[in-house]
Amino acid sequence: MPDRPRLAWFTPLPPERSGIATYSVEVLPYLADQFSVDIFVDRPGIPPPHPRTPAFGAHDFVWKHARKPYDLVVYQLGNATCHDYMWAYLARYPGLVVLHDAQLHHARARSLLHQKRHDDYRAELAYDHPTAPEAVAELGVVGLLGRATYFWPMLRVPIETARLVAVHSAWLARDLASTFPSARFEAIRMGVSDPLETASPDARRTVLERHGLSPDTVLFAAYGGITPEKRIPRILKAFPSVVAVEPRAQLLLIGAAADYYDALADARDWGVANHVTLIGHASDREFSNYLVAADICLCLRWPSACETSSAWLRCLAAGKPTVITDLAHTAEVPTLVTRGTWSPSHLGSLASRAERPDPIAVSIDILDEDGSLALAMRRLARDPGLRRRLGERARAYWSQRHTIAAMVQDYTRAMTAAAAEPSPPPGISLPKHFRDSGRSHARTLLQPFGVRPDLLTEDYPDRG
Repeated sequence: MPDRPRLAWFTPLPPERSGIATYSVEVLPYLADQFSVDIFVDRPGIPPPHPRTPAFGAHDFVWKHARKPYDLVVYQLGNATCHDYMWAYLARYPGLVVLHDAQLHHARARSLLHQKRHDDYRAELAYDHPTAPEAVAELGVVGLLGRATYFWPMLRVPIETARLVAVHSAWLARDLASTFPSARFEAIRMGVSDPLETASPDARRTVLERHGLSPDTVLFAAYGGITPEKRIPRILKAFPSVVAVEPRAQLLLIGAAADYYDALADARDWGVANHVTLIGHASDREFSNYLVAADICLCLRWPSACETSSAWLRCLAAGKPTVITDLAHTAEVPTLVTRGTWSPSHLGSLASRAERPDPIAVSIDILDEDGSLALAMRRLARDPGLRRRLGERARAYWSQRHTIAAMVQDYTRAMTAAAAEPSPPPGISLPKHFRDSGRSHARTLLQPFGVRPDLLTEDYPDRG
């Protein structure tokens, strides 16, 4: 039997509270049927998700790759601190970069500036965005860019050093290709496991009893970080109008709270504190129970980094009606678009109404978010027939497009293509901090001890 292709897979893993960590845990056991996979994490000692996918500290990658080169290195890259350790490797060992966010400025700036590498940040921002005024970097250094950060996503280094870049949206693949015409992009369908298989048989009753709610409660739920970016303040603002027409309505907020936002204070200000419960972080099984228990799921996002929400896909898999934000990268999703009035229109670019697929969700026009969101929530709270129809279509949409099996199929295609691609030309003029071998810093550290190994001399070959 021929050897299976060998993969080095850089990713966060639990106990890191990261959607990408869960994503890797779900997909890797299936990929291990076709590939030999070594996982590389930011520190040793993290348990692997499967016996066939051992996990190593990232520092082990260099010697393991030198001893027996991997066929492909895969980087699961997102806009969070748990991906910081990957940057030094992805520039020196080109591979498949799976880009989970089309905005990396927040995490990259935080990493560099936390290390007091102000000049490296300035140089990297200038490389990524040559037309950006110098003042942008200075605002970043002092932490005053705020939401303007989204205008400068800092994607050039990981994209131009990759053999191939994979994203989870065909729209995003086309958009990035127009900005980086020399790079190659592939769309991989994101898949999630079936929450109905992991939830308790009596999940709804258990959740309602746990929180002292009656069986006839109309249960709204929002999943993920309890942050303004998930539009929690707007949801709470809309909720009084929902309670006015459906007094049985309750809202559960499932996820870690942000230290800069107090959702309960907002709920009190809007007079709905007795209709809102903060759950906090939930284990995988409990998360499935809360999915199954809900009547309506709220999966909003703004600003957006063009991410594909795994929490939203899990809501679809659970067969739930969902409310999402109408965004460019979700334009291909058939939805009822609410723009201030309940006008069920969707996929307007299609030629005729007869060609439009049945909607699977309700999407909110961000330019009329307050009015549209309140309208959609009231309509769903009072219309169980609409909830049932949307939920059935949502489940079918997931089963056709977003299963783990679909994702594994796309990964196999993308990884085969990436392995066949040559590494980018070595002449790419990356900022100096990516090209520096580290010898000068090592010599400085060892100088007080009078140590000067051969590999630190200038005539010793740099093996990268």
